[in-house]
Amino acid sequence: MLAQKVAPARCAAVVKANAYGIGVEIAAPALWRAGARTFFVALLDEATTLRQVLPEAEIGVLNGLMPGTEADYVGHRLVPVLNDLGQVQRWSDEASRRAERLPAYIHLDTGMNRLGLGLDEQERLADAPSVLDGLDMRAWISHLACAEDRSHPMTMGQRDSLVGIARRLPMAPLSLANSAGIFHHDGLHFDLARPGCALYGVNPTPGEPNPARQVVRLDARILQVRRVDTAMTVGYGADHTLTKPGKIATIAVGYADGLLRATGGKGDVRIAGRPAPVVGRLSMDLMTLDVTNIPDEHLAPGQMATVIGPHRTVDDIARDANTIGYEVLTSLGARFDRRYIGTGA
Repeated sequence: MLAQKVAPARCAAVVKANAYGIGVEIAAPALWRAGARTFFVALLDEATTLRQVLPEAEIGVLNGLMPGTEADYVGHRLVPVLNDLGQVQRWSDEASRRAERLPAYIHLDTGMNRLGLGLDEQERLADAPSVLDGLDMRAWISHLACAEDRSHPMTMGQRDSLVGIARRLPMAPLSLANSAGIFHHDGLHFDLARPGCALYGVNPTPGEPNPARQVVRLDARILQVRRVDTAMTVGYGADHTLTKPGKIATIAVGYADGLLRATGGKGDVRIAGRPAPVVGRLSMDLMTLDVTNIPDEHLAPGQMATVIGPHRTVDDIARDANTIGYEVLTSLGARFDRRYIGTGA
């Protein structure tokens, strides 16, 4: 769907942070089968792991070329994203030593002030581009700061900055659009789009219907159910007080599993398709639910409660925790038994 949206541009896949917590060993091959041929990670270690999974892919490393790692990039056939002129020079020197052209992306900062060549370095490179002679330039890239806000003026300002400096540099493809940029601004697609969150079901268009399908469902086992009476409290701090007799279920999931503590007392979990409101604070390993309206036959220990699913997405949880879906996904912990469906794995 993303590839069709950006065509005729190419569509890469960003699989950093263990494919946003999904599991890169499964997610990356699934994305390869879906047509992705270019992948981006953040770290060199992530790239060497991904190379074992995808022997034929082009792999770009966003955090750049650290001193002394040149041989690792060459040996594993990785493409550094060069973030300053020192990195450009070292990679060019490596190409000269090997008497071969080495592939590179170069990041031109257009307003994030995070990584990439700043304005002064861009000017210096435009005035003396011969340092690029030994490089096989895969793309000039930049990164959007405010693409989620369709009306933010900075987005088109960044686009214009990238186009402006690229006109003064040796010709190469351009890459700017992230997930939000793909959906909000057709004029940002250029030659190579780099979606991340949309691949994993996070809504790239906040405030609008999600064009991406949900990827993650999270279930947790019921551990215990108890009957409670009026004026009894639930959980740490006695935050929740019962106003009528009912039933409380405790399920085996908590903030040690990456569910954000700020979601305690918010939203609901589904048991046999019925809503069970979250009550009380979220504990390290436990969540408590009001299951007063759920029949006892669905509440046996070991039965499953759906914490993340169609009723409550990662974006819903992020809203309740005053964060973003990225943090929810990348926080989900190692104690979960991961089962992959529909990946061909």
